[in-house]
Amino acid sequence: MTEPVLMNQVKHCGYIAIVGRPNVGKSTLLNYILGMKLSITSRKPQTTRHQILGLKTTGNVQAIYVDTPGIHQRRGTAINKYMNRAATSVLNDVDVILFVVQAKKWTDEDQAIVEKLESVNCPVLLVVNKMDMLEDKKQLLPLIQELSKHYDFTEIIPVSALNGDNVDILEQKIEPLLPENEHFYPDDQVTDRSTRFLAAEIIREKLIRELGQELPYTSTVDIDKFVEEKDIVHIHATIYVESAGQKAIIIGKKGARLKSIGTKAREDISKMIDNKVYLNLWVKVREGWSNDERALRGLGYGE
Repeated sequence: MTEPVLMNQVKHCGYIAIVGRPNVGKSTLLNYILGMKLSITSRKPQTTRHQILGLKTTGNVQAIYVDTPGIHQRRGTAINKYMNRAATSVLNDVDVILFVVQAKKWTDEDQAIVEKLESVNCPVLLVVNKMDMLEDKKQLLPLIQELSKHYDFTEIIPVSALNGDNVDILEQKIEPLLPENEHFYPDDQVTDRSTRFLAAEIIREKLIRELGQELPYTSTVDIDKFVEEKDIVHIHATIYVESAGQKAIIIGKKGARLKSIGTKAREDISKMIDNKVYLNLWVKVREGWSNDERALRGLGYGE
């Protein structure tokens, strides 16, 4: 009678990279799996700029998801190179890869990622996202057959990260692929990132959503002050842009846009930390920061 108990004591723990081109729903997928908003999302490509670990412990299984920036073919700036390095550097250091693509929209960037996968030695699951947008479900089987020609995927799993369709099946497929290991993190931990980092990301998300196509890629957020008191958290943050024109766009007429960004960010940060938040935002011009390796490191874009 003791054998089942011994079997149940075996722990599994491993890293799962979520990779794909920009805007296929990688961060939305991670947020659904975790049951909370960890990675920021928007319709603007390349919203995710950093590797972010999302931890989910269920019983004896700890899955460590690595959300990555979209792998893209834009060239030139240091920040583009940083994001591609952040995304591709994990490929040979994880136990499972989730390659996320969009249903019925295979692109040259998807094919370029497949070529990078040729050198990996771990299982690769193809996650076909946005299946809720597939009007005729009879197209599903031919679509899977077509996608299977691109690579010898361990599994091909259609999902909708937005509403959760088939995400539980995806998780069931991942579990047996994780190695036997003691858990690397406390069972109640959900990320490796600090509250300070997550607050900056929330501000950046509101900035992106407020301005849409008006917002250049050359903007970022840096937390200058983060002081936790018993009943309130004081946060001072700077939004950096590369020109006076960009600064004027973000501030808006009589400061209205910046105020709206700050209000929405404060509400979300307050929910995240379950405390009142005082948020003070500035906008500053720092010419050429996105193409300056030293400036990137100073703004938190480390290796």
